[in-house]
Amino acid sequence: MTAPSRRIAFEPIRPRRAFEEICERIRDQLAAGALAPGDKLPAERELALQLGVGRNAVREALHTLERAGIVELRKGAKGGAFIRQGDPGSITQVVQDMMHLGSISMDELTEARLHIQDAVVRLACERATRADLAALAANIDATEEATRSGDYIARIECSREFYRLLAAASHNAALCLIVDSLTDILMGYLRARVSAGARTKRDLIQARRRFLALLSSRDADAAVREMRAHLRSVHRLLTVDGGEAAAPVGAESSASRTGPRRRDRAVA
Repeated sequence: MTAPSRRIAFEPIRPRRAFEEICERIRDQLAAGALAPGDKLPAERELALQLGVGRNAVREALHTLERAGIVELRKGAKGGAFIRQGDPGSITQVVQDMMHLGSISMDELTEARLHIQDAVVRLACERATRADLAALAANIDATEEATRSGDYIARIECSREFYRLLAAASHNAALCLIVDSLTDILMGYLRARVSAGARTKRDLIQARRRFLALLSSRDADAAVREMRAHLRSVHRLLTVDGGEAAAPVGAESSASRTGPRRRDRAVA
């Protein structure tokens, strides 16, 4: 006698809403190269006629694509829906939201940065031009001046620019996008620590100059080791009691919800 088959419950198939189909059609046109940054989409009425849908569905689709950073909606006589340039801000927001929800930890963020910066540094050692190296040197000088004047918020902005310039020296647009997003998130945590009265890392300038010397001499292995040591030190300074980090500016930290702020540490 055969055993009775196990009862399996299937969820009903949900039909896609019209605005979702419109979003996919526009994304398909982007993927096919029929649409490019700067292109203007047809007016709402024309788009509705072409797709055989109502204008409300078109309007909802355009607002969805605007929130996703794909289109820009402009008002006025020359307004309309325009395809945007790539915006790393949307990636940053997604990763930051995942961190706030606890889906991504500071440990995982640092691990990702370590591996990504390995690739950036090695490519920069191969591809950095004199102009790239000069821009990094000027950034280190600006960081030193911000440190000397005690403007630690400006110093953090110099750090943000340093990682942007380093990624640019890799001459890889995809890495630039990723580095910009991860750096923006990290700088939010650093600003929170400085705003809370944390000290700054005293040997940052020396570390930056050592790294630049290695980059200039095209010593990729040593430059990677120098960068890894720095990123790990930043991680140690940001984390508290084995992984909890201060919340970035604009976000409520778990410490502020549950009790007094813990002892501050230095920040990079």
